[in-house]
Amino acid sequence: MENQIFELQYAMDTFYFLICGALVMWMAAGFAMLESGLVRAKNTTEILTKNVALFAIACTMYLVCGYNFMYDGGLFLSGVETVGSLDVEAALAASAENGFDGDSVYSGASDFFFQVVFVATAMSIVSGAVAERMKLWAFLLFAVAMTGFIYPIEGGWTWGGKSVFGMYELSYSDYAGSGIVHMAGAAAALAGVLVLGPRKGKYGPNGQINAIPGANLPLATLGTFILWMGWFGFNGGSTLKLGGIAVSNEVANVFLNTNAAASGGLIAALVVARIMFGKADLTMALNGALAGLVAITAEPADPSGLSATIIGAIGGIIVVFSIIGLDKLKIDDPVGAISVHGVVGLWGIFAVLITDSDATFVGQLVGALTIFVWVFVASLVVWFILKAVMGVRVTEEEEFEGVDLSECGMEAYPEFVTAK
Repeated sequence: MENQIFELQYAMDTFYFLICGALVMWMAAGFAMLESGLVRAKNTTEILTKNVALFAIACTMYLVCGYNFMYDGGLFLSGVETVGSLDVEAALAASAENGFDGDSVYSGASDFFFQVVFVATAMSIVSGAVAERMKLWAFLLFAVAMTGFIYPIEGGWTWGGKSVFGMYELSYSDYAGSGIVHMAGAAAALAGVLVLGPRKGKYGPNGQINAIPGANLPLATLGTFILWMGWFGFNGGSTLKLGGIAVSNEVANVFLNTNAAASGGLIAALVVARIMFGKADLTMALNGALAGLVAITAEPADPSGLSATIIGAIGGIIVVFSIIGLDKLKIDDPVGAISVHGVVGLWGIFAVLITDSDATFVGQLVGALTIFVWVFVASLVVWFILKAVMGVRVTEEEEFEGVDLSECGMEAYPEFVTAK
């Protein structure tokens, strides 16, 4: 009987992991649609190329070496499965002898699949922030470094339980990755934006900020809904199991809170935009929903639905002021990725203290600083190397014509737009 329970638990947890991983993979489509909707038509093909290519690169690099850096799992190509894997015969024997204690049990391959889509998510954040002026191949080479080395190293310090360069171990709580995934992606994006500089015409000589509207807001809205849906797998899968009444209730609460936070973030951002601009700003509303999702990601299990709504709403308020503030600092982020994932990600890290009695302010602060400093500095080094070796920015003429033609040789809407 114990063996049968164990086998059912194994099958259930593995299947749940795979389904949640598939939902997170679907977020790649959300990022692609959101970003292509918020850039100008002449840059659409290139942004789509970046998104599909970075996903493939992330999956390959994490397979070859990233998983090993993060979990000491050996090269996954060799067939070695350690984290979350199981010697099924030995586990069944132990279950028969001692009883099954209900811990999560799942295939190592399913664990890898769930982890690898998180890596791709972190890299997707970089794509939108550097849009419309970066060379495609420089971006893809950075993706190799980010997904194969930079992200896995900090992931090893946090989720992997390793000490930081042998100096200290983090006492840091981050349920599904407000800092580990989202703030890390934003830190890499910030480094890239600082190396690149702003788009031509974004900032005037007298300090004025010129709006550069996106080409397709329906597409951006669709992307937001896809990301909203995928986030249920992002947060829900981070319970790492499903079997058992208590865990099933936790999963349900995670889904409830994830949805509540997104709703709170959107409403708050929409209201703040109405007060500040006198209009209902759709782009702020979309970023508000994403900000709410990022804010609750660090701890979606413990809050009540109302608390999650408030946490998300604060994230929605923060993102509006952050986007405006970064523009005043002449940090050009076409899609607001640094604000949504970085600034609000930091809020999500500290929001854990509201509902998790085991988390400490010092632990969260040290964890956040460790992640940001490592990813930002390492990314800055890689960006500067790429700039020196091959350049990272297209020419002014290519930027004016659109990077679709210079980088991809085709337009996304050839019947409706020209490259002028």
